[in-house]
Amino acid sequence: MSKEVDEITARVKVLREIEEISGETLAKELGFDTAEYNSWEAGEKDFPIGALVEIAVRFKVDLTELISGQTPKLKTYCITRKDEAPEVSRRPMYTYWNLAYKFHHKKGEPFLVEASPDTEGKPLSLNTHPGQEFDYVLEGRLLISVGGHETELGPGDCIYYDSNEPHGMKALGGQRTRFLAMVL
Repeated sequence: MSKEVDEITARVKVLREIEEISGETLAKELGFDTAEYNSWEAGEKDFPIGALVEIAVRFKVDLTELISGQTPKLKTYCITRKDEAPEVSRRPMYTYWNLAYKFHHKKGEPFLVEASPDTEGKPLSLNTHPGQEFDYVLEGRLLISVGGHETELGPGDCIYYDSNEPHGMKALGGQRTRFLAMVL
């Protein structure tokens, strides 16, 4: 387990312990599969970004604080310059960049996401998290599955969906795909 994953797991455990609730109770409350949640907290699997968003909302902490241990300070606006967004490595097939990491009390989490070209030919990895999500493709082609319905998206295409539904995506055409994702 990486140091970053260890630190995130430790922060989640502390938040739970402060409120004196078990991992099983938190999993049920947020609609996560208990065994899956336990594997995240044990460090056997990485927390999906959507799950971290929900945990942050549940405990009324900022996602940036949960992931990095640092509290965002900006309340009126924040600017994230090109190549300055911190990378959030959550799953090997995707790279996320947090685009509003300095803004305090966000109502949504905007990310630039890159799907690796080597996801093509591999089965979709599905996940769920409470809330909604909006994805806008910037470059490349993306296969996305939501609730068992698959479609391809290209540059300029977008999708808005209930992220409680099993969903997943992968790059097509042997090239990376970059898209904006807003997790609400």
